[in-house]
Amino acid sequence: MNAAASSTSMLVLVSDSATPCGVEAFARRLAETAGARTHVLDTSASRLARALEGAQALILNLPVVAWKKRLIEPALAAAVARRRCADVVVVLHEWDDLDWKRRASYAPLLPLATAILFSSPEVAAQFAASPASRLATGMRGIVPIPPNLSRPAVTTATAHSARVAAEKAAGRLVIGHFGSIYPKKQSTAVLEVAAALRSRGLDVFCAFVGSFVKGQDRVEEQFRARAAELGLVDRMMVTGYVATDAEVFGILDTCDLFLYSFTEGLTARRGSVLACAMTGRPVIVNAPEKPGAFDHHPTYQRLIADGSLVLAQYDATPAALADAIVAARDARQPLGGVDVAAAWQDAREAVERIIAR
Repeated sequence: MNAAASSTSMLVLVSDSATPCGVEAFARRLAETAGARTHVLDTSASRLARALEGAQALILNLPVVAWKKRLIEPALAAAVARRRCADVVVVLHEWDDLDWKRRASYAPLLPLATAILFSSPEVAAQFAASPASRLATGMRGIVPIPPNLSRPAVTTATAHSARVAAEKAAGRLVIGHFGSIYPKKQSTAVLEVAAALRSRGLDVFCAFVGSFVKGQDRVEEQFRARAAELGLVDRMMVTGYVATDAEVFGILDTCDLFLYSFTEGLTARRGSVLACAMTGRPVIVNAPEKPGAFDHHPTYQRLIADGSLVLAQYDATPAALADAIVAARDARQPLGGVDVAAAWQDAREAVERIIAR
């Protein structure tokens, strides 16, 4: 690696997508935070070579947007960078959750990477256990992933935020849940906990801020059927896709607290949890399966220390999560939220450290 590397010597590959996903948002914000240049990933080796002038490292985030249309671009970009004696740093945000064909498409890129940074220890372990890891000869590390939303100075009121405000005015405790709804996220666990709280005489309302993932699974049908079985149809709201950060926080700010129960426990790549913590309301979530999940992530460490993140047991039951909600509701302690600038500085420094080695 180049000993004199600095943020200004980075070239960050981005896409031209008008609707960036979380990985793309990370790439763009990383470049902005580091004062680095960006280059749109395409098949033009000459354009990339010109963009690499003076750059000591090329930063490529995986998975890339529209991967089926960009099967050769990642490896081509890495080959051009290596030929120009630049380091190639791959930031790998997911692995096992990707389709196997998508993972296979990255195989030609792996031997060209001088370093791979993972979004969490769990993703690093998934990659290490896969045959593809034998192709990667570069250094490995973990990067602390910051929130992928930007909290605006002024939020936007919507029909959904008005609905939540009305439920609160009626005396109900509003349990929020932000992000896409899909099986591995176990969003139905929020319904189970809400039912447990109602059985104790606590009036609750569940605000699901996000949409159902479309696919072969009958996610929405099964979710709504479970809500009906638990008698919660009139005690819940699913917003669907929310277009802007101002609208998202307009809804999140009306919630009393937030709840998650992940199949794998909380991991450091859960941007939805950080977004909820940005409101200054407590987030109750089941702990990681293994210790050390946040050793690399100062933001998560701060949120746990100040009580913003309330970690229940990894295998917490709905009754135990209900206990945690009652305790968090009664605590009423002021919470600091997320220092977003510090979180992005942590990410920048993690990338810079591995380039400088």
